[in-house]
Amino acid sequence: MTTRPNPSEPAAAAGEVGFDAKLDKRIGDTLKHYPTPRAALLPVLWLCQERYGWISRPVMATVAGKLGESPAYVEGVVTFYTMFRTRPPARFVLQVCRTLSCAVCGGRELIAHLKAKLGVDFGEQTADGLFELQAVECLGACGSAPVVQINDDYYEHLSPEQIDAVLDRLRGKE
Repeated sequence: MTTRPNPSEPAAAAGEVGFDAKLDKRIGDTLKHYPTPRAALLPVLWLCQERYGWISRPVMATVAGKLGESPAYVEGVVTFYTMFRTRPPARFVLQVCRTLSCAVCGGRELIAHLKAKLGVDFGEQTADGLFELQAVECLGACGSAPVVQINDDYYEHLSPEQIDAVLDRLRGKE
C-alpha cells in the first residue's frame, strides 16, 4: 500500500508563514512556466497544500505577497475550489464516490458501512484525527466501482470487508 498520511502543520495556522528554501525554489520554478504570476496561482496553492496539508490564512497572505495579489483575491480562489482545504485535514481523507456507477455497484452500502464504522458523517473527522469522510461526485473510475480515494490513492472494486482491511492497515501506520 502506498497511501501516505497527509502533512498537517499547526504552525501554518497562526502568524506569518515564511516558506522554506525548498518550497521557495519550487514556487520560483513554477512561476517560470506561466506568463504572469496570477496565472500560476493554482499551481502555487497546490504546492503550498502539498507542503502544509492545507491552506491557512497566513499561507494565503504569503502567497498573495509573493504573487503581487491581494490576500482577498487569493482567499476567493482558495474558497472557490473544493480541491483546496481551509482547515487541517485528517491523516487519511476518504473521498467516497456517490455517483450512479458506484451506487449501483455497492457504493451505497459502502457509504453506510464507513459512516457506521468510523462514527462520522460526510465532512467530519474521527475524534482521533485519523480519518475524514468526504462525499465526491465522481472519481472517474466508473469501470471499477465502488471507488474510494484515500489521500492520493484509489481503492477500487471495494467491499465493506476490503475497506475494513485498508483502514486497519492505515491505523497500523500511526
